[in-house]
Amino acid sequence: MEILLVVGVIVLIAFAAGVLIYNGLVQRRLRIDEAFAQIEVQLKRRWDLIPNLVDAVKGYMGFEQQVLTEVTEARANAVAAGASGPHAQAMAENALTSTLRSLFAVVENYPDLKSNQNVLELQEQLTTTENQISFARQHYNATVLDYNSAIATFPNVLVAGPFGFARRDFFDAEPAADQVPEVDLGFGDDGDTPAGTATGQPSAPQAAPPRPAPPPPQQPAPPPPQGYPPQGYPQQAPPPPQQPAPPPSQGYPPQGYPQQAPPSGRPPQPPPGYRPPGQG
Repeated sequence: MEILLVVGVIVLIAFAAGVLIYNGLVQRRLRIDEAFAQIEVQLKRRWDLIPNLVDAVKGYMGFEQQVLTEVTEARANAVAAGASGPHAQAMAENALTSTLRSLFAVVENYPDLKSNQNVLELQEQLTTTENQISFARQHYNATVLDYNSAIATFPNVLVAGPFGFARRDFFDAEPAADQVPEVDLGFGDDGDTPAGTATGQPSAPQAAPPRPAPPPPQQPAPPPPQGYPPQGYPQQAPPPPQQPAPPPSQGYPPQGYPQQAPPSGRPPQPPPGYRPPGQG
């Protein structure tokens, strides 16, 4: 009886764990569908903008009808690939992105188109849509990675296989987005590639520039000369010799004092009306 009870508890625990695992996988699969729906919303917005852009530039680009035809065909292929799965749709959308880049490059050759307000607004809207598609793609691929990792790990793999949880495909980006453009600055001698253009192809390795010659060894500084001041200090002129003071002149008063008139030989006369004391 106890054995049956233990077995029953184990079966109940396993069933509960299986239910939790199954519900978790279902939630991950639904998140993938929701992320892919966000991509489709942005793709449909781009599909609606492309015909308007083609109509806006058709009257100016009389000699570039091939580019417009390629854009129109690529858009039709992308719309048709929507029911073929993420992988096929990603390939068609990448081809459409490539043709749009060619169209934008041709528009740069027409000054009237570059100044057309309608064309500028459509280009800005398409650029914004491209950025939103890129963000939606990143979210979708992250969700797919989480789901694929969940169904491949233990113990989820025990539930994923019997209940049909298959791997999902990533929405791959354009192959050109993974390549780093190489810019030729035009320093070569051939001059075939214009300066500052992206070649897109790996260039041949160039020889390393010669190393600069090492600087000559520094000579030791010469010893300072004997005496003062040391070398490098400004030389001061010697002070001029002092002149001796002139001897004093003979007589009195000394030289420089005012001369007094000599006495006349008569005693000084008192002023009129003066009486010496004691005389009445």
